[in-house]
Amino acid sequence: MRIDVVLVVDDRPQSLGALCNELEAEGYTVLVAPDGLTALQRLELATPDAILMDALMPGLDGFETCRRIKADASWAHIPVIFMTGLSETSHVVEGFAAGGVDYVVKPVRTPEVLARLATHVRNARGARMAREALDVGGHGVLVIDGRGRIAWRSPQAQRWLAEYFSDGGEERALAWLRQGDAAVRLERRTDDGRMLVARRLGSVDFGDTMWLLTQRTPDTAEAARLASAALTPRETEVLSWIAKGKTNRDVADILGMSPRTVNKHLEHVFEKLGVETRAAAAALATRELG
Repeated sequence: MRIDVVLVVDDRPQSLGALCNELEAEGYTVLVAPDGLTALQRLELATPDAILMDALMPGLDGFETCRRIKADASWAHIPVIFMTGLSETSHVVEGFAAGGVDYVVKPVRTPEVLARLATHVRNARGARMAREALDVGGHGVLVIDGRGRIAWRSPQAQRWLAEYFSDGGEERALAWLRQGDAAVRLERRTDDGRMLVARRLGSVDFGDTMWLLTQRTPDTAEAARLASAALTPRETEVLSWIAKGKTNRDVADILGMSPRTVNKHLEHVFEKLGVETRAAAAALATRELG
């Protein structure tokens, strides 16, 4: 059975003793940090399922701590619930603007906090599982918000962005995606022949745009090229035998046609594949057609 972990960030954790006891009684493992910097250090060691955050703390306050958490792709999915004595509307607005999912005013009512916490943990887990499921099949997903920022990314998308834009980070990746204003498909190649392909899937909500990322190695790029060539069944047969090293006359005997007809099929194959020689066509087809 999975045990949920909650990080409580408060400069007076002793005042929350009753709440922490109730959390443990509900089956949560409770971690405690007395300030924002310590909270960030805790996150380097363990990723909780939720964070209960005080807003007013010496040094790094809760709002700034939350902003830093949300700016890190490894932690951005963690729901942050503010628990603070600051009750003005401006404080509540700042809490949500910083990335919080909820705001509870002290003194806290333990049953209410437990109910809110359980809901946010469940929702966050469902969202995370959905994002990770998108990576199945070799895809990654990005959502860009209306202000041109990365709202969230699936784990595979995060890995590819770090790999393909190691020279400029997130800003370089965003600049690349902005080229998609005039296109629905973008490509970024590496020196070793790998290619990151981004396809714009369209708007999802409130001006957000979803992108589907796929990586192509030299092998998968060739496969895609062959698949998009729209060869006829007969042309595919001819190419298959050519890839096995057969001559035109051999192919003619095998398929019951004249060598001239074989040659005519090959001319169409070359044109569709964008190659000029039988060797190039054979090399392109070898892995896919055997």
